[in-house]
Amino acid sequence: MATTVGMSYEVLDRMVLAVELVRQRLIRSTTALRNAGIRYAVIGGNAVAAWVAKVDPDAVRNTADVDLLLAADDLDAARVAMENAGFVYRHSAGIDFFLDGPDGKFRSAVHIIKAGEPVKSADLFPAPSLDESVPGDEFQLVTFEALVRMKLVANRIKDKTHLMDMIDVGLIDASWPAKYPEPLASRLQELLDNPDG
Repeated sequence: MATTVGMSYEVLDRMVLAVELVRQRLIRSTTALRNAGIRYAVIGGNAVAAWVAKVDPDAVRNTADVDLLLAADDLDAARVAMENAGFVYRHSAGIDFFLDGPDGKFRSAVHIIKAGEPVKSADLFPAPSLDESVPGDEFQLVTFEALVRMKLVANRIKDKTHLMDMIDVGLIDASWPAKYPEPLASRLQELLDNPDG
């Protein structure tokens, strides 16, 4: 029994460490960009967590990576700033990202999305502009309306899960589909109409 309990604490410690490492990576990367005078906005799972935490910290879902919105023209300057902070730039399969050190993994990297450009060529709408961001407690954050739009455009299972989290805490209600064009409005309405999937 003692061995099982000991292993449980070890697993718990690793879980806590994993969450803390993502937070540290988020703060290191955004601080490096801010100190270099480079505009950015936090998007993706960390942006969802930041908005959800404003309403219900217990409803926050963890994420393994960091997603940042940058102007395409700032990528070279961002590369210098990020490399000075210990990150390693890579470009693969059309994706710009920064590994956390030479032994870093893609799943825990800082992924870059170019502002005002489609994330994928088939996307119906581009990523937000950097003007669609607001100061957060520790970093610049994509606006909530732009974040919801990004999640509706991507429309993957994890994006729908994030949207459901935001619906569950009351950040999104029946008035929200009217804020978006089709087919985004219908995608959001479907989630509102079928909260249990």
